[in-house]
Amino acid sequence: MAPHPEVAAYRAARAATGTPPLYTQTLTEARAADLAAIRAGTGAVEPVSEVRDERIPGPAGELPLRVYRPAGSGPLPTLLYFFGGGWTLGSIDTADGICRRLANAVPCQVITVGYRLAPEHPFPAAVHDCHAATSWVAGHADRLGVDPDRLAVGGDSAGGNLAAAVTLLSRANGPPLAAQLLVYPNTDQSGDPTGPADDDPTLFNRRSVAWYRTHYLADEAHARDPLASPLLADDLTGLPPALVVTAELDPLCAQGQRYAERLAAAGVPTRVRHYPGMIHGFFAMPGVFTDGRRAQADAAAFLRERFGLPPGPDELADDPTGTAVRGG
Repeated sequence: MAPHPEVAAYRAARAATGTPPLYTQTLTEARAADLAAIRAGTGAVEPVSEVRDERIPGPAGELPLRVYRPAGSGPLPTLLYFFGGGWTLGSIDTADGICRRLANAVPCQVITVGYRLAPEHPFPAAVHDCHAATSWVAGHADRLGVDPDRLAVGGDSAGGNLAAAVTLLSRANGPPLAAQLLVYPNTDQSGDPTGPADDDPTLFNRRSVAWYRTHYLADEAHARDPLASPLLADDLTGLPPALVVTAELDPLCAQGQRYAERLAAAGVPTRVRHYPGMIHGFFAMPGVFTDGRRAQADAAAFLRERFGLPPGPDELADDPTGTAVRGG
């Protein structure tokens, strides 16, 4: 478990500046610090042909959406992207860099959802917001320029958890989904995470996982609900093809890999892209980590394939999006 040189440099810089762990801060402080850190690590802001904000009806009031539309006319393949932040931090602003890059790189329309946060709105509020937004987008495809046959969901960290939960709800209640992009997702809240035992305070660690879970799950019994812990779902058959991105030094790494294995065992076409020496959060920081840029390129390649778009110029012909756990 040797850290990548870029991770070692990142950790040293945070230690030198005395950056406090988010779990030692108030919610207000942590939310501001999380947004600032992501903005600092996202790199150059990519222009997109059109970016606009919308408000739509949700289960408990209006929900904000941000729509990123690349150049082109007519219905476009569309990714619903759910931001990370442990269901407690984050906003549509924290996913801005990811959404811009994916919109351009695929290319596809990307829509991010401002779901309700815990602890003010604990589980299952965020899940139902995300599924409601997905259903609304599918139901208003003509207005938004969405190709309803090429609609995918995705997210990083808690957003990956929410994307997986949305696929479970959509399997039962619609809308049909073409793909799921799960970036270091939390898939099992019923047990303890794995990872380095020292809980390095400069990095996302097991204490971080516990802090977020405490805010999100008002009742510990909810940890065994498949909408909180998709790995515990009895049946994963019939879910959309998946790309699961994992990082070696992430306490959620094993959960992501186990979920990929279960998806594959259920007959879901599944690929895993594992990044040795990387940490939780690297996908959102391509300005800091070279592998963050690579992982975003992998995500774009996967979505191109699932949307039936031509390969990008830099894709490898054999398997550009990682290890195929099961083809399909």
